[in-house]
Amino acid sequence: MEQELRNKVKEAAKEYYKEVYGKKCEFDYIPPSGKLLGEEELLNMIDASLDMWLTAGRFNKEFEQKFAKYMGVKFALSTNSGSSANLLAFSALTSYKLGDKALKKGDEVISVAAGFPTTINPIIQNGMIPVFVDCEVGTYNIDADKIEEAITDKTKVIFLAHTLGNSYDLDKITELAEKYNLWVIEDSCDALGGEYKGRKIGTIGHIGTFSFYPAHHLTMGEGGAVITNDPQLYKIIMSFRDWGRDCCCPPGRDGVCGKRFTQQLGKLPYGYDHKYTYSHVGYNLKITDWQAALGCSQIEKLDGFLEIRRRNAQMLTEKLSDLTDYLILPVVKEGVKPSWFGYLISVKEGSPFTKQQLVEYLESHKIGTRQLFAGNILRQPMIVDNDVNFRIADSEIMNSKDLTEDVYKKLPKTEFIMNNTFWVGTFPSLGEQEITKIADTIHEFVKGNV
Repeated sequence: MEQELRNKVKEAAKEYYKEVYGKKCEFDYIPPSGKLLGEEELLNMIDASLDMWLTAGRFNKEFEQKFAKYMGVKFALSTNSGSSANLLAFSALTSYKLGDKALKKGDEVISVAAGFPTTINPIIQNGMIPVFVDCEVGTYNIDADKIEEAITDKTKVIFLAHTLGNSYDLDKITELAEKYNLWVIEDSCDALGGEYKGRKIGTIGHIGTFSFYPAHHLTMGEGGAVITNDPQLYKIIMSFRDWGRDCCCPPGRDGVCGKRFTQQLGKLPYGYDHKYTYSHVGYNLKITDWQAALGCSQIEKLDGFLEIRRRNAQMLTEKLSDLTDYLILPVVKEGVKPSWFGYLISVKEGSPFTKQQLVEYLESHKIGTRQLFAGNILRQPMIVDNDVNFRIADSEIMNSKDLTEDVYKKLPKTEFIMNNTFWVGTFPSLGEQEITKIADTIHEFVKGNV
């Protein structure tokens, strides 16, 4: 009877979807990003609702297993956002359970200033020093040849995002990590499905992180994931995600760990309930089963989404290739297969127009644009107006009060990106008609300004 009633609800939902959402999406304004949801996502969310299970449950278990299999790793943990995934990945490395490898306040972390703030925030929040290395124009990733000069005996981690799905030089970074005994966190929030020499981005470092926000390669609305092949890191990350608990028993299930009343930890009495024993100063960053249900459907479509993103990026490259006297188009290094979160364009120095003029023209013609996130994060109020310590490459530690134009000049490519770079969309709802309109509008602007 229960299954029969579920089926009736689902049949009604199918009719609703066809009537309300079944028509092909037509854009008056072409956004730079967006979600692509189908009937399957709606039915999965309804199925989860009918379970009346409010936190992570059967769909979450299914998603974590599917995601680990897709990525080709041993362990995947869902979380409520990509930003939380970064926080969990970095916080896990502070665990006392790692012994001499545990991060300590004042340790240094290699990163870049041209990116999203929540790659940097966990470094600052955990009392460590971000060390900013300049980027390359074209890939918009870290200049890997400049990393080694930034490493000191206090450097413990390389924590970098793959910019808009285009991988940085993982060979060089892995080599340096091994040479100096460093942790590597791959922020792959904008790079799900991208590859480096046949291996999926996010699987080469010690920990990989992902975002499932609506703008991303698959969506849960809000959501993210952390992956690793290290069983110790997996348990530590789970602890930080689940209130800092020492116990690995899932919500609503007791005794899975087999140690509920058989241990003495900390200075607690012997046999104190393991479900209420906390080994880390953690958080509650789990997802709901509704989100996981959405993810279970989306992951089945992921390869198709990626194919469309790559096709759209290729079309833009072909249609804008005659404008390279004025524009810098994306550069892809040998062995890299990007997953193209968006399509980056830079206006060359000396061009008869500015990025700002081009962006305003596109927006006025109903084509959405985005900056490369924070531009130069050292110019953002989060740094300038707070008491933040940092280093630039081979310089001494500075504080936000020390920031001057001379300091910014130490990151010339980052400054260029802030002033000259923006991106347009490649997401799967866009087709040849929208991509052609983007390219044609850029041509119209350039023709009118040259």
